[in-house]
Amino acid sequence: MKYMLLVCGGGDDTEVPAEVEPVEPWVEELSAEREVRLHGHRLRPPTDAVTIRVRGGEVLRTDGPFAETKEYIAGFDVLECTGIEEAIAAAARHPVAAVGAMEIRAFWDEEDAGTAIRRLDAELTEAARERDVERAMACYAPDVEVFHSATGGEQSGVDALRKAEELRLSTIAGPVEREVSGFRLRVDESVAFSHALVRTRATLADGGTLDTTERVTTGYREAGDRWQIVHQHSSVPAGHGAEEVRP
Repeated sequence: MKYMLLVCGGGDDTEVPAEVEPVEPWVEELSAEREVRLHGHRLRPPTDAVTIRVRGGEVLRTDGPFAETKEYIAGFDVLECTGIEEAIAAAARHPVAAVGAMEIRAFWDEEDAGTAIRRLDAELTEAARERDVERAMACYAPDVEVFHSATGGEQSGVDALRKAEELRLSTIAGPVEREVSGFRLRVDESVAFSHALVRTRATLADGGTLDTTERVTTGYREAGDRWQIVHQHSSVPAGHGAEEVRP
């Protein structure tokens, strides 16, 4: 479960007291060793804040924080824990907890990012089988960048990718079998990367057969309430040559 950890400083001084232990060891332990901390950053002081309100269609701007208070949000961290007790334990070990306060807020329940991205990859498989270009293109962001080893070309934008896919399908007769193996996924807040071997098999329009295996690296970005592919790079792994058999 995901939690937002708000790091709250105290007092009139917006600088972290000199006696506070450095935060880097805490970040390193929870990020690299335990994979609890997904993302986080220090924030500029409240004096640099800008507060916006809209009243009667007019945008009202106030320089400074929303409310005058001795406590202020100095930074934030996004944690992924098994439950609130693990989140509390992680927050209690944060160096600023000794001089300020740590506020823990759970995210609203939503579909797990890993599940959503794997469902997106399954959608590509179904789109290939049905030769449905538009269904496949719906998985990509408008500004996607794709490099494909088979053509040696790079497509910038979904329109260029659509044309390349339509040209590729014009050389194929019937459905396209897309088999994914070794799928590995890394999610970091609103971006993610996956690595996998993708085998593509199909019957060519001239009666031959296509059988290729590629290593595909894919970058994803969360757009609103869904994930989209923003980068994709394909290469032929060692020992997996592209095989195209003609009659």
